[in-house]
Amino acid sequence: MKDFIKKYDIWVFLVLAPLFNFIMTYMNNKGIIYGFVYSHGRFYLLLGLLVFIVMISKGVQGVKDVFKPMTKWKINPLWYVFALTFSLSLAAFVLLLKSYYYNIEYASLLIFDFPPLKNSFFLLTWAFMGEVVWVSYAIRELSKTFKPFIASQIVGFVWALWWVPSIIINEGVIFDLPIWPTFMIMMGAAGMCAVVYAQTKSGVCVWVLQWMLNMSLLILPVAPTTGGVPTYEVFTAVYFVVMLVFMYFLNPIKTMKVEESV
Repeated sequence: MKDFIKKYDIWVFLVLAPLFNFIMTYMNNKGIIYGFVYSHGRFYLLLGLLVFIVMISKGVQGVKDVFKPMTKWKINPLWYVFALTFSLSLAAFVLLLKSYYYNIEYASLLIFDFPPLKNSFFLLTWAFMGEVVWVSYAIRELSKTFKPFIASQIVGFVWALWWVPSIIINEGVIFDLPIWPTFMIMMGAAGMCAVVYAQTKSGVCVWVLQWMLNMSLLILPVAPTTGGVPTYEVFTAVYFVVMLVFMYFLNPIKTMKVEESV
């Protein structure tokens, strides 16, 4: 088994990650775990699974390499500005489209509603673990075999699959998320993370980018509960298309040097 994990560590992780969240969600549904334990425990379990697999396949140094991108934060400050404003700008653009389509005053849609500090901190924590797991490890590891775009889309698909059980029971997620747009947004997010990481080699910048995607769904009314399902669907589609544009013009394959090990 150890030799199998060493040889196929990335695929073992990509199979087990959504399976483990399915098990946790089942336990939550049966009342074995609930509330805070479920909402946050699934992220810690995800990170723990990764550390366990990498320890078996690559040892302590491999675990250090997974977290290494989080130590690089000295980059061009404009990348942080981009990470902070990218998702919010797309959300504002989607609301502009909505105002034209439905003939609604734009100002009445552009309402900023910042979540409480505690919720923002939780999202920041989740985004940290998401960056380490899905970008610092999974995308970088798959990029040794596939082109960065393909690697990011495989990871984005599994990332969305990981969310599906939580979406089905409507707990630990934004309420009433439709499933197929979630695949669209996670594949778009994975692609943008790959682009930004290729340009900056900074896990911190990618962390901010992913955090602000989650925050944007709460700050502006583009989530299903605040803007309606059609608005959310358009937002996910726009995000994915814009990712493709960035992927084309800032193709990670031209700049992303794959590290020896993750």
